[in-house]
Amino acid sequence: MSHVVQIETQVRDATAVRAGCVRLGLEEPVEGEVKLFSETVSGLAVQLREWRYPVVFDLNTGKSRFDNYQGHWGKQEQLDEFLQAYAVEKTKIEARCKGYSVVEQSLDDGSIKLALCVGAAG
Repeated sequence: MSHVVQIETQVRDATAVRAGCVRLGLEEPVEGEVKLFSETVSGLAVQLREWRYPVVFDLNTGKSRFDNYQGHWGKQEQLDEFLQAYAVEKTKIEARCKGYSVVEQSLDDGSIKLALCVGAAG
């Protein structure tokens, strides 16, 4: 039986954040206080390509903080790409913990299709 699921991403898993960074070839995320343009925030910081300031994730709340100056200091598409990578990696981690196999397929529109199979190794 097939199910289509749409996921609203809350970033709460440091392992999946690290896997998302590896997937996209980004630097290792850094935990701690980070200075954005006008404030200092705490969390797990990911430096996206061509972003002046990192995106900082509060793993307790799932919220993100960033300052991209309405796209002048970083493109929203790059954050969206990271959130997609995080969601894929988190889904794969959880599926494999439950013994599911995971097959990943990149689609022409840039989305990623994951097929999970119960009871198969993958």
